[in-house]
Amino acid sequence: MRIVLVGPPGAGKGTQAQFIASHLSIPKISTGDIFRANVSGGTELGVLAKQYMDKGDLVPDEVTVAMVRDRIAQPDAAGGFLLDGFPRNVPQAETLRDILAENGQAVDKVLELVVDEDEVVRRLSGRRTCGQCGRIWHVDFDEGRDDICDDCGGKLFQRDDDKEEVVRHRLEVYKEQTEPLVEFYEKEGVLAGIEATGTVDEVTARALAALRPE
Repeated sequence: MRIVLVGPPGAGKGTQAQFIASHLSIPKISTGDIFRANVSGGTELGVLAKQYMDKGDLVPDEVTVAMVRDRIAQPDAAGGFLLDGFPRNVPQAETLRDILAENGQAVDKVLELVVDEDEVVRRLSGRRTCGQCGRIWHVDFDEGRDDICDDCGGKLFQRDDDKEEVVRHRLEVYKEQTEPLVEFYEKEGVLAGIEATGTVDEVTARALAALRPE
């Protein structure tokens, strides 16, 4: 199966991508993984992407698309794959459709992890990071959590991008970029909304159920 996973920050995409891909025995492909692999491998695309990343700029669509095209052409993706973090907008989705069509393929299913905005804010703004060992704790999910790391005794702090106002801004950006993308895949007839609250196993079960033939 060729699957695309979409969802807001804090919806649990990374975790679900890993579980779903493992269950289906297909590779999980994320743009972050692709960037790291190309940069560390010193590929032509990696060198180009690094020039933008080093300046703090977004890597242009054409570079990202070229990396994705190369990755999904690898032998391990011949039987299918799960894309996490790509496409991010309608032009990228249209390009992906064209790339797959070249080989008589198409996206089989798009899973949208649906979660309430306030729940996302609670999940992300409650995170605290240890300044010493880097472990992440949560003020709600880790009982008795104070401002000290249980692992190493380091002091916990809230990262800037976990602050509520920043999280809400990230959600606004996501909605602007992704709502048209969700509409695009709904028209293609491949979209399935997955309730992303509950345990990891519960969300995974819903996702796998949505992938079964009707």
